[in-house]
Amino acid sequence: MGKIIAIANQKGGVGKTTTTVNLAASLGVLEKKVLLIDADPQANATSGLGIDADSVELGTYQLVEHTKSAKETIISTDSPNLDLIPSHIDLVAIEIELVDKDEREYMLKKAITHLKNEYDYILIDCAPSLGLLTLNALTAADSVIIPIQCEYFALEGLGKLLNTIKSVQKIHNPDLDIEGLLLTMFDSRLRLSNQVVEEVRKHFSDMVFDTIIQRNVRLSEAPSYGESIIKYDASSKGATNYLNMANELLKKNKETA
Repeated sequence: MGKIIAIANQKGGVGKTTTTVNLAASLGVLEKKVLLIDADPQANATSGLGIDADSVELGTYQLVEHTKSAKETIISTDSPNLDLIPSHIDLVAIEIELVDKDEREYMLKKAITHLKNEYDYILIDCAPSLGLLTLNALTAADSVIIPIQCEYFALEGLGKLLNTIKSVQKIHNPDLDIEGLLLTMFDSRLRLSNQVVEEVRKHFSDMVFDTIIQRNVRLSEAPSYGESIIKYDASSKGATNYLNMANELLKKNKETA
């Protein structure tokens, strides 16, 4: 039985898509069968895996609308063991279109729950907002990874996200866990980066992943080539960080299984 993990933070620019794409690719390299669902209208995870978002005809939009089955929207990628349900700018309209639907928060859950038998991990890249799409992702997920950048406003907005998660747990998905907080964009030369790490660890102790994702030029370059960091430069610091993160996730889930 697979596990569905949403990668969420309503703040933009925290390394959410970078984490989803590279964690998915790393799990694939570690021989896990992975599905990435791009639930962000910006479609950065889609293009980050080398798929032209403009050419997408079937994807998350049709999946959430229930006009196509999950099987019809899945495409394979160049990354080993990694499939994708792509996104398209059309997804922007979904928030409005779902508003008057019954059980609108459960549309994604109903569409993908059966896929847990076919994949070890299903990762959902959420939009940088706490709208209906993100709510659907949190309702469908077993757990959530929250990327936090090691910068001054790192903890700003985190309380709001944790409150949203609490209300999702209370109303829609009592089984939703926090998989962990992931520190991203760490620069060891900056005192501020080190202070943020200390602060987050002090407040959230066990909830924080041991792995820290460091600032890395290769990691920033990879998406423009439509490749994960594993494919773009497997020897880079960024690739090492995400492989460590994937191993930590696997170890954690083995222990809790």
